[in-house]
Amino acid sequence: MAHFNIIVGSVLGASEYVADALKECLEHKKHSAAIFLEPEFTEIHAAKSDVWIICSSTHGAGELPDNIQAFAEALKNAKLTDVKFIVVGLGDSSYDTYCNGAMILEDLMKETGATMIAKPIHIDVLNHPIPEDTAVEWLENLISNDLSELA
Repeated sequence: MAHFNIIVGSVLGASEYVADALKECLEHKKHSAAIFLEPEFTEIHAAKSDVWIICSSTHGAGELPDNIQAFAEALKNAKLTDVKFIVVGLGDSSYDTYCNGAMILEDLMKETGATMIAKPIHIDVLNHPIPEDTAVEWLENLISNDLSELA
């Protein structure tokens, strides 16, 4: 079974709820997962993982949440050609910076040479007031269809 590192960027807690639900889903499917609420690059990079799940909201005028800014800064100098990742973004489509935090992290991960193994999901909290349900459905479909890519 695969091990996942769930890296969380959160301001008001919605991304944390999503991360908890994703972890529960993975464990139910006999995978293991660790959640990083105060993500530190060196700790995450040192932790054995098959896939990184980047789960982030957007703050202010399209910025990253404070808790993930140092992690994002560390990505700028990293080489992660051995890392596979997927992205879960949370946002409000009434803003023109909808899911920009997740898109920034996706771009940074790609610049490191990491491999994105599935199209990202951007969850609009206006249409999905319980974003963890949408994220779990997406992850379950991904696991069912692409398990060989995840391990």
